[in-house]
Amino acid sequence: MNATRLLAIGGFLLAFVLLAVIEWAARREGSRIPTLGDVCALVMRYEVGPVPVGRIGLFGFWWWLGWHFFAR
Repeated sequence: MNATRLLAIGGFLLAFVLLAVIEWAARREGSRIPTLGDVCALVMRYEVGPVPVGRIGLFGFWWWLGWHFFAR
């Protein structure tokens, strides 16, 4: 493996660990930090007129993520 690949893997691992720590902090008693589920629910409800912009954006994000990780 080259250094660039290791750096990218390390960056994704760091992001995953930070997300887990934030989720843990959000689930503590009396925390004001929203959980990941709360944030996703807020995004899913966002609409501009009759267009569900939040749902389209979330779908686009999952499509992009899948394309970059599973399209080899």
